[in-house]
Amino acid sequence: MSRIGNAPITIPAGVTVTVDETNLVKVKGPKGELSRQINQDMKVTVEGATVKVERPSDDKQHRSLHGLSRTLINNMVVGVTEGYTKNLEIAGVGYRAQKQGKNLNLSLGFSHPVIVEPPAGITFDVPSATAITVSGIDKEVVGQIAAEIRSFREPEPYKGKGIHYVGEHIRRKEGKAGAKGKK
Repeated sequence: MSRIGNAPITIPAGVTVTVDETNLVKVKGPKGELSRQINQDMKVTVEGATVKVERPSDDKQHRSLHGLSRTLINNMVVGVTEGYTKNLEIAGVGYRAQKQGKNLNLSLGFSHPVIVEPPAGITFDVPSATAITVSGIDKEVVGQIAAEIRSFREPEPYKGKGIHYVGEHIRRKEGKAGAKGKK
């Protein structure tokens, strides 16, 4: 019994969901349009203001695809209505971010600046020199771009310098202990 897969997705006002015979789901809303190919085995139906996903059998693969398919469609509906954001913080002396046009310019202690170009549908916002906001309608792409920005200078465990998500706990290590009594 799939608790997530069986839950119907409610379609808010101003959003249209269409499913063709090849299970290509298209969601159009006020923020944009998204489409995704859902596995052929799943049965996706639009009934009034709800979308339902049904599985053909109870074998392991169909059970795992059931909840996944429903969640992917729900993420598309939320994306075209509200959108998704990821907030990053920069910690470290001299580390900072600037916005140059659409691009993001990062000074991370390298001999060169790191310039990140946003893919289609993604926008960067820099409210302060140590804060970055990545936003867009596709949850996967927003998370991927935020992870790539974080990977340029991941937080190190001794001083916590680097780029990290807002609210992320960085496991800290104790520094080198003095070598007392060793000769």
